[in-house]
Parts: sequence; structure tokens; C-alpha cells
Amino acid sequence: MARQFFGTDGIRGRANDHPMTADLALRLGQAAGRYFRTGDHGHRVLIGKDTRRSGYMLENALTAGFTSVGMDVFLVGPVPTPAIGLLARSMRADLGVMISASHNPYEDNGIKFFGPDGFKLSDAAEEAIEAAMAEAPGLAEPSEIGKATRIDDGRGRYMEYAKTTVPRGLRLDGLKIVVDCANGAAYRTAPEVLWELGAEVVKIGVNPNGYNINKDCGSTRPQAAMEAVCAHGADLGICLDGDADRVLIIDENGTLADGDQFMALIAERWAAAGQLAQNTLVATVMSNLGLERHLSGKGLRLLRTAVGDRYVVEAMRRGGYNLGGEQSGHIVMTDHVTTGDGLIAGLQFLAAMVETGRPASELARVFTAYPQVLTNVRYHKGAAPLEAASVQAAIKAGEARLNGCGRLVIRKSGTEPLVRIMGECEDPALLDSVIGEIEAEVMRFA
Repeated sequence: MARQFFGTDGIRGRANDHPMTADLALRLGQAAGRYFRTGDHGHRVLIGKDTRRSGYMLENALTAGFTSVGMDVFLVGPVPTPAIGLLARSMRADLGVMISASHNPYEDNGIKFFGPDGFKLSDAAEEAIEAAMAEAPGLAEPSEIGKATRIDDGRGRYMEYAKTTVPRGLRLDGLKIVVDCANGAAYRTAPEVLWELGAEVVKIGVNPNGYNINKDCGSTRPQAAMEAVCAHGADLGICLDGDADRVLIIDENGTLADGDQFMALIAERWAAAGQLAQNTLVATVMSNLGLERHLSGKGLRLLRTAVGDRYVVEAMRRGGYNLGGEQSGHIVMTDHVTTGDGLIAGLQFLAAMVETGRPASELARVFTAYPQVLTNVRYHKGAAPLEAASVQAAIKAGEARLNGCGRLVIRKSGTEPLVRIMGECEDPALLDSVIGEIEAEVMRFA
């Protein structure tokens, strides 16, 4: 079945434009409610959100949809995305919903679903919900209409759990940490957890106003945090995105490390401790070739998946692996959480600093990355550049030129009319030439 609404990470779009409208959210709530309203137990759904102004609109519309088909709604308010996965499971909810467009600007918003096990829904479940949206809503009888309750302890539950993921007794006393919360969902949770564990905390991006989420801050705009680390003489910078499911690390020199370096560090540490399941790290096709070759040299395996943290998690669950993630900073540790969690990942890096006594600059440079180029080419809506013979020919020619010394990953965005072109090669000049030729062909469809 063709997917009309769901992309690689839920439904996402410009707020108040199709499909991200109150009307669609209402129908989505009704369809998802009917899908999960099975059995004769009480049915409940948790709804969280980030700090976008449009979150109020979508929250109310989803609530109306769910309650109209007989589900009780628990409104958690602004919390990180991973908190919804955690709470859905711990509170025995049928479904968890996160209203967020992650690292996108405030004009966008999105809706992500988590099942009762705390994991994101499968493609099959999303397709079934889409199909149900075209059917009659199946409204509940007046006596069975659900109710909505706002709960105040969801954030606290998540914070307390996050602290349990570091070794017992580990403290951050003496460490100065810059934390950039992107004016998003973690603007209270992340600084408070770090402070409660003993750190001196310098806070950035903790004054959301509905419009400034991810604006000149957070993991997509880390410059402010990098400057703050240097200005304050901090030991570490932790840069989150708008819904706090991804993290980038900044060392004491203000240098940025991506998710690949982070995963390499944790994989090596867990393997040495006998904790890395099957000596395997799961990552996407976007992770650097240097990571793969480094792990291979250590006797460890890199298993690649399609782009998207949900596909990483699905592969982890199928194979019984416990560590995975994306270069962009989604770090998934299923011993602790069911999805990417920027705060909990940051805590694992801090634990490594405390236990080894080494500075962040040493721990965040595990391998030498291959030169990598990533470019996004916007095309005219309705066009299909990757199906064009000219583009296919350019891609084939580029692969022939790289000839084993590099690789290409070219894909269509799941949320926008973009072609994402990524290449890696030992020879930067050759790489630039190959990418440029492919980019030029795709731009003919702009």
C-alpha cells in the first residue's frame, strides 16, 4: 500500500498546511484509536509535545479524535520524545504520541506514534492506520466517550529514570557542562538532571517562546554551544535537538564530534566489558566508512540499515543487538531506552569521562573519518529525478570512478522534495567532482 501521510519518522509538514492540519490530526486520532482499541480493558493514550506554538492545536485535535472513539487521553506536556516511549510502556498505555518536528524550524510540526512496548510503530501498523483514516470514524456511544487528563509527573518520572542509566554512585562533581536544549522539549529535563548529578551547568536554548525552537541553537546549529564551551572553560558540551532524541558532543576545545565518533566510543567500551551484543553496532548507510573500517580492525561488526532511527531499531530488535544509531546523533541503547535519547546518550559519554579520567577531546576522536560530502538538492514537486535515465547514468558513472576507494548513497527524502546525495572517498578532489556531476543532473528537475 502506498503511504500518503507517514514518512520515515511519522507524519511531518508545515503547520496548518496539509497534511499537518487539525482536521487530519482529528481523523488520525480516530483511526489510531480504533486500531489500538482492542480487548475489554480500559484504553489509554499518552500525548507529549515539544515547544512549538502549533503543538497546542494538534494536541487538542488529537485529543478530540482519541476521546471520540473511546480512548482516555493523558496529556504529558513538553517532554523529550524518548520520554513518551518510556512512559507508554511504564504506564501500560495502548499508544504513545509525540507531537514534534524534531530538528525542523517552528513552522513545521509532526506526529510520531509509539506502541505499548515503547517502540515506534512498524510500517505495517502505520499503513493500517492510514487505511482506517479513509473509513467511517466509528464513534463511541455517549457513555463510552473517553476523557482527557493532564498529568504533571511525566517529566519527573523520565528524569529519575535517566539518572539510573549511569553506574550507581557515579557523580559529575567538578565537571562544567554546557547543555544546549534548542529551546525545545528538554529545556527543563536535561539541565536539571545534569545539575542533580553534581555538574556545574551552563544552559543555552532554555527559553522557548513557541517560535524559537532550533533557531540558531541545538544540534543543527551548534555554533553557540561551541563558543559557550570555550568562553566558560567547560569540560563538555551537550547539544540536543528540538525533541531531544539526538545529541552532538562538543569537547573542551569547542570541537564538534558527530554520532559516528560517539558510537565508536561506546561500542569499544561495551565490547571490552562484554556488553556489546554479538559484537555488533547497527548504523545507517550514512555512517562514515572510517567507522566501519575502524570497527573491523577491532574485530567488531557494523551492520548498516536504511536511513532513519526507526530502521536502526527494527534491525536491532530482529538481530538482538543493543547498540545502534545515526551519524546525525540518534544514539539508541536498548538496554536503557527504546529510541534515540540525547540526554541518556550524553550521560553515557560523561560516565566514560569520569571512569577513564580522560578529557572529552580524547574520547570523542576514536577514528579518522573519510572525507564525506553531503548535499541536498530540492526538486520540483511531482518530479521523479531518481527515476530519470540521465540521473541514473550520472550515478553509475560516479560509482565507476570511485571504484572501491569510496562509496555513494543517494536517496529521496522521506519528508521533503529533496534528493540527498552523500559520498565518501579517500581522494577529496575526486569526491567533489563525482558529487558535482550528479548534483548537476538532479538540479535539472528543480
